[in-house]
Amino acid sequence: MKEKLDELKARLLEINDLDSAASVLSWDQNTYMPPGGAAARGRQMGTLARISHEKATDPNLGRLLDELMADVNSLDPDSDDACLIQVAHRDYQRAVMVPSDFIGRFYAHMAASFQSWTEARPESNFNKVLPFLEKTLEFSRDYANFFPGYEHIADPLIANADYGMKATRVRAIFQALRARLVPLVQAITSCPPIDSSFLQNHFPEKDQIHFGEMVIKAMGYDFNRGRQDKAPHPFTTKFANDDVRITTRVNENDLGDALFSTIHEAGHAFYELGVNPAFDGLPIGQGTSAGIHESQSRLWENIIGRSKPFWSHFYPLLVDLFPNQLHGISLDQFYKAINKVERSLIRVDADEVTYNLHVMLRFDLELDLLEGKLKVKDLPEAWRERFKQDIGIVPDSDRLGVLQDVHWYAGTIGGSFQGYTLGNILSAQFYAEALKAHPSIEDKIAAGNFQT
Repeated sequence: MKEKLDELKARLLEINDLDSAASVLSWDQNTYMPPGGAAARGRQMGTLARISHEKATDPNLGRLLDELMADVNSLDPDSDDACLIQVAHRDYQRAVMVPSDFIGRFYAHMAASFQSWTEARPESNFNKVLPFLEKTLEFSRDYANFFPGYEHIADPLIANADYGMKATRVRAIFQALRARLVPLVQAITSCPPIDSSFLQNHFPEKDQIHFGEMVIKAMGYDFNRGRQDKAPHPFTTKFANDDVRITTRVNENDLGDALFSTIHEAGHAFYELGVNPAFDGLPIGQGTSAGIHESQSRLWENIIGRSKPFWSHFYPLLVDLFPNQLHGISLDQFYKAINKVERSLIRVDADEVTYNLHVMLRFDLELDLLEGKLKVKDLPEAWRERFKQDIGIVPDSDRLGVLQDVHWYAGTIGGSFQGYTLGNILSAQFYAEALKAHPSIEDKIAAGNFQT
């Protein structure tokens, strides 16, 4: 079995190397690539995706996996080798359902769609990206139909991000949560608002970047194994166990935008940087699902990053950096301001009470699009109507509405958003268990010690 396992690992590492090279191209497109490179970049990414998929669906790999699966029962079911064989076999069984030519065309389309979105969003011009989004919907439906026998057309797409979850299960969780959240938002926002106006002062970009990087370095982000750059929509990307990069965006008139984006993406990076180095480049060497991944980013961003112990340590340092902007603002005032609950338009800026309503809106619209109940051209109006219904305000532009998130413009429609709310739920559960195991965690955070 050892020889077969070694051959499997060699094949899987070759596939991963191609995927990592494509990730470098994607990272570059999101950060430094000149707009004129978009057409060639789409072709390059499509070519790499096609070649990677051809290797991932090679019949010789399938035969090797079948042979290993026949012997897997002789292994400890919780052993690394048993898990690797089973996950690789599952991935192969899914990959062979999809033609390599389709993968190549879809990745090329995604690169072109993303470039169109980067131009359409600042212009608030949905029509500019409309034909790309219509094509994305076609690709998403075609992809789902490569997996006949699904319960709901979104299920194969959801499985790519949160394997084992289905639309019916996610809907049930969301419906129960939404029934409690809508009246909760109404109750809180009917109270006198907290003053958070001092957060909308002028905070120079270089100082915001400096502070955010100081915070995540103290939290444990290793700049020898990563870096931070700017991107239109913050993201984390992993090229290898020792190369996990994050991005942020900066609004010089909003202190929280860059800071909490940085902490959020660092949470994703901590997860990937903590993976066993022996798994590097293998299917078990990455985050297990979107929900689990978001549980880490949201835990660091909100449960820790907006907590009183966290800011009892960092707030004096923030005041030293911005003495004029934060003059006379107490720690308690700052703590309340960064946890203010209010109706807002942008998902990534939303507070913890309203945030999940933003996710549910997107998830339900995805299902309506896939089911054919909603046409892409009618998406902006459907967005506004649902926003008014759930959150009580209406975006006055598509830039603040249907164009705000990159997901549909650089991926599939379906499976894009449920992980955020699943992650929120899981983050609270993980943190509660962490406190049971280590009751001193919050005292240590207050002292600037995040190791426990």
